[in-house]
Amino acid sequence: MSSSTEPLGPSRQPTLGADMRRDLSDAPFLLAARGRQPSRLPVWFMRQAGRSLPEYRRLRTGVDMLSACFDADLLTEITLQPVRRHGVDAAILFSDIVVPLRAAGVDVEISSGVGPVVRSPVRTASDVDQLPELHTEQVDAVAGGVRALVGELGGTPLIGFAGAPFTLASYLVEGGPSKNHERTKALMHAEPELWHRLMDRLATMAVTFLRAQLAAGADAVQLFDSWAGALSERDYRRFVLPHSSKVFAGIADAGVPGIHFGVGTGELLPAMREAGADVVGVDWRVPLDEAARRMSAGGRDAPVVQGNLDPALLLASWPVVEDEVHRIVEEGRAAAGHVFNLGHGVLPDADPTVLTRIVELVHGLRPGPTGR
Repeated sequence: MSSSTEPLGPSRQPTLGADMRRDLSDAPFLLAARGRQPSRLPVWFMRQAGRSLPEYRRLRTGVDMLSACFDADLLTEITLQPVRRHGVDAAILFSDIVVPLRAAGVDVEISSGVGPVVRSPVRTASDVDQLPELHTEQVDAVAGGVRALVGELGGTPLIGFAGAPFTLASYLVEGGPSKNHERTKALMHAEPELWHRLMDRLATMAVTFLRAQLAAGADAVQLFDSWAGALSERDYRRFVLPHSSKVFAGIADAGVPGIHFGVGTGELLPAMREAGADVVGVDWRVPLDEAARRMSAGGRDAPVVQGNLDPALLLASWPVVEDEVHRIVEEGRAAAGHVFNLGHGVLPDADPTVLTRIVELVHGLRPGPTGR
């Protein structure tokens, strides 16, 4: 890996072949993600690393979120906790959407009860021009955590993580979380050339961040587009899709499965699949069989899906949860492959024992699409 302070261009990116990571060819999660037949139906949970676990809360006492994300030892331990407790089929790197922004030098903090807050929003051509680039060495601590995890996880795959360009742009333009994304939408429509310049820079940042994780041994990646559901399909295709596609193209030589997930993106699922991911995450609003139908319309091959238990139901009685798990698994058989997950992240008030019971239940159910 280059030690230059210049950003890595396409011709200088390190090769990320299969020989750089563990042989996990029989891992159920990786098989399902590639549309092959796993030995069992794989399951992991978004935001499983932290949130509801008492051991996580003890570890995070006195440590702010972003500091934890840049502490190789802490992020390693936090990532491992749900694997030990629940027996999930994949670990997800403990991180945050704004980690690459912070690493590059953007003044961003995570405010308790609010979320990411950007001190100087990006709204003009000058702002975009001054947005710092991310250099690989700026995320050395994250890469160190990945290397440690690869040594600890045994046969469990590790999923790398990055925020998608649109969601990063939304935080930068709005200055923080937004209900209506009014400044973001105004900028994209009023100054499309500037918008695409901003998005291109953020796509490059996401590629650099993901490649650092892959070079350290990550076995798959998830591109998380929290706010894409605020857009129409037309706007998504015009203003977002080219840049999410750039991210997946920028890591294609790694040969690992890529997951694309957004919240409230039922109308965008076919377009999100076109970005180049192997697996499309589906939130709880759209049944998996309907999601598979939408993404295979026009004669396309059936997709691999991930999801999609409503996280709120983790607080319901076990019979309710059990019925929902069975329903979702059956609906998932309409797809070419299914990775069981939530339709968004684990809620802080969720009982961890319920997650463990879900893993045990899912593992006892027949994997694979109908007819296999």
